[in-house]
Amino acid sequence: MSQFFTRYTELGETYLVPQQPYQFEQAQLLLTNQALLSELGIEIDQQTLRDYLAGVSQVEHIQPVAMAYCGHQFGHFNPQLGDGRAHLIASITAADGLSYDMHLKGSGATVFSRGGDGLCALGPAIREYIMSHAMQALGVPTTHCLAVLTTGQQVMRQTPEPGAVVCRIARSHIRVGTFQLMAMNKDVAAMSKLVELCIREYFSDITSSGEARIFDFFTRVCQRQCALILKWMQVGFIHGVMNTDNTLINGETIDYGPCAMMESFSFDTVFSSIDRQGRYAFGQQPNIASWNCGRLAESLMVLIEDKDAALERFSEILSQFAESFNEGYQVMWSKKLGIGTWEESDQALLSELLSLMQQNKLDYTNTFAALTNALHASPLPTYPLPEVLADWVSKWRKRISGHSTAEALALMQSVNPAIIPRNDLVERFIAQFNEGTQSDEFTDWLTALKSPYTYQAYPAQWTATMAHEQAYQTFCGT
Repeated sequence: MSQFFTRYTELGETYLVPQQPYQFEQAQLLLTNQALLSELGIEIDQQTLRDYLAGVSQVEHIQPVAMAYCGHQFGHFNPQLGDGRAHLIASITAADGLSYDMHLKGSGATVFSRGGDGLCALGPAIREYIMSHAMQALGVPTTHCLAVLTTGQQVMRQTPEPGAVVCRIARSHIRVGTFQLMAMNKDVAAMSKLVELCIREYFSDITSSGEARIFDFFTRVCQRQCALILKWMQVGFIHGVMNTDNTLINGETIDYGPCAMMESFSFDTVFSSIDRQGRYAFGQQPNIASWNCGRLAESLMVLIEDKDAALERFSEILSQFAESFNEGYQVMWSKKLGIGTWEESDQALLSELLSLMQQNKLDYTNTFAALTNALHASPLPTYPLPEVLADWVSKWRKRISGHSTAEALALMQSVNPAIIPRNDLVERFIAQFNEGTQSDEFTDWLTALKSPYTYQAYPAQWTATMAHEQAYQTFCGT
């Protein structure tokens, strides 16, 4: 029995449009995630893999499709989005028994391209490869990048750039925007099928029936989104474009376009060139996740007869989102500070630290790495404690003295990474690939990113704060 199959067909061609990817005859595999291939249990030679991803041949004659969805982009509803430069070429039954999508990005124009060229430049493809690797190792739910191909063609953005195709592996490509499109179409039958598909694939422990099943499904989606945002904030990740079409129902991170890692701490940090109002700033991400869940609730309303009762129940569940986030937020900080059980007085300790960090533009990762490092028996010189925190550190040490240093260290080292994919390095390695080179340093750095909670003496440039962070911007790549 083949491990490749066609997925989502029960939704119908309104939501899955048959679409052939471009054939890039000159394409070459540039980066391949061999560990991911092994985890999935895929045995495939490099030439066959290249042909599948370059559109030269179909995966076991499976019809590729472009997926339809709509969504809110920066708060404004767009009724027709969809895969404008992407193709779902197959789904996979992996070695773990779960199903995954094999999805191309930059594989050519589709019926949803809206005048775009459907292509991807090499830079954004390299960013996705790096960031998805790093996020997985950091313990953040994420889609994965199986491979990056160069197409042998140029893509015109601000300037001509090398073209690329990304192959993404994901448990799901069902978005809040998928539900929004079905609600807009008043397609109750397709919506019912989609809810059941999602429960079967991602929330199989839901056993309720009738309308209770819909509310239970919505509850679980909210829980996944809440957990995801807490993980983002734990490591300082800023997504940059949290539109409802980029919000996966199963709570994985998708779309590494204008994302970046926060270095100098501020809840107002924004890097995305198109987020001019700070809608998706670091500290706004919990509110936006809740807002996006609200848009899912609006869509699910079409399945429920008593709209007033449904509104009340959905509102209750959304209020639980806020409660769950606040509880998880306290747990996150208690671990990052190594204090164990959160006490009311800890809020003042945390607020003072964050205020000092913002006033002095202290690096988010390095500050918590320095606190963690300070508890090691032989602290590394890589992570010195900032002098401006000296008085605060005395208060902190007194607070954690109630339990063993080993316990505090274990807590902190489980959530405070020693190394992250720093923005300067991401850009430097992208520039190298654009120039047609791949350095040994890139390979070593990518290997180090796979063990981010390992404290050791890294090269100074791997842990240094970006010198020109205030001027740094990220772009979608379309």
